[in-house]
Amino acid sequence: MKHFDVVVIGSGPAGAGAAFKLAEKGISVAIIEKEKLPRYKTCGGGFVYRGRKMLPFDISEVVEKEFSQVDILIGDEFHLITNRDEPVISMVMRDTFDEFLVKKVTEKGGIVIDNCKLTGLRNEDDKVVLSTTGEEISTRFVIAADGALSPTAKMAGWDKDTRDLIPALEYEVEVSEADFERLSGVVRFDIDAIPGGYAWSFPKKNHLSIGVASSKRTKINLKQSYKDYLVTLGIEHVIAESQHGFQIPVSPRTDGFVKNNVFLVGDAAGFADPVTAEGISNSIYSGLLAAEAIIESKQDVKAAEGLYLAKLNEKMLPEIKTGLMLSKFLYSQPKIRNLFMKKYGQRSFEAMTDVFMGKRSYPTDIMQTLSRRIKGMLFS
Repeated sequence: MKHFDVVVIGSGPAGAGAAFKLAEKGISVAIIEKEKLPRYKTCGGGFVYRGRKMLPFDISEVVEKEFSQVDILIGDEFHLITNRDEPVISMVMRDTFDEFLVKKVTEKGGIVIDNCKLTGLRNEDDKVVLSTTGEEISTRFVIAADGALSPTAKMAGWDKDTRDLIPALEYEVEVSEADFERLSGVVRFDIDAIPGGYAWSFPKKNHLSIGVASSKRTKINLKQSYKDYLVTLGIEHVIAESQHGFQIPVSPRTDGFVKNNVFLVGDAAGFADPVTAEGISNSIYSGLLAAEAIIESKQDVKAAEGLYLAKLNEKMLPEIKTGLMLSKFLYSQPKIRNLFMKKYGQRSFEAMTDVFMGKRSYPTDIMQTLSRRIKGMLFS
């Protein structure tokens, strides 16, 4: 039976980020990936700058496009634009991006076992034995980075799902040369393009990633919302398109992030940004935090658990909590939101962009600030 100090389940940004940091410190680590790499991964592929800054290596060779300007449209009333010196959003295709990250792990001595599915796990003394479609593997720590569905979490004892998952539909779309030339220079988010949610248009190297997501859990015709958004974009003819439906966890689990030597990171834990549903940057961040906790604890399981939870509570969890409140204001209260946006729209968008750039976090007193300013407008 092979043994590794740490086994990471999933080769996405959360898993690869954790594995890279561990391997860099000389800790034996293996990534188990159920698919044969490279593999397609459903994702809009918009990677904000704060996440890019977290990586200890350059990713330019797998970036399809960079955008220093981002447009946000709110219904027919507001069109806000921000410009920065650095790329606010970098566009990646997850098959090449994830393969690149995994390559960086192997360069540091990490092992990648792809085309291998985890089928079960059991605790034996102070270690975990993993059953796979290949062979059994033992380890002291498991980092579950296997996405929103996370079979690993279920195997490890998270019986109920306490995250809030929102539905999304993403298309890789090939359009006419004229339409691509017209749309390829702008990243745009259209809030209210779908009830209680937004649509996006992300230009890639030679096609568009177009999608819709809703914060409402009621039944919504996402396909029709996508078709309506094509009309909004002025796309009359689609040459080719591939559809991918998925769910995005936009609130953390409420029943813990560590059980039975298993540490949850990324979407498995529910760490996507509640405002934008962008998950890559927080996936990387949580993977790095889990790795740091294991390293700093000198591989003591209880100490690592305490360190990981402390690190999450220092910044990430408070920021997500604030993001959840801001998301409800943005998507569920359009009349009050629009009143606020008339006076503070551009300023608010710039502050949100600062979050994307890693220059600030969501302020913890955001709702008090919003309430105070709205009251000031109503009663002045």
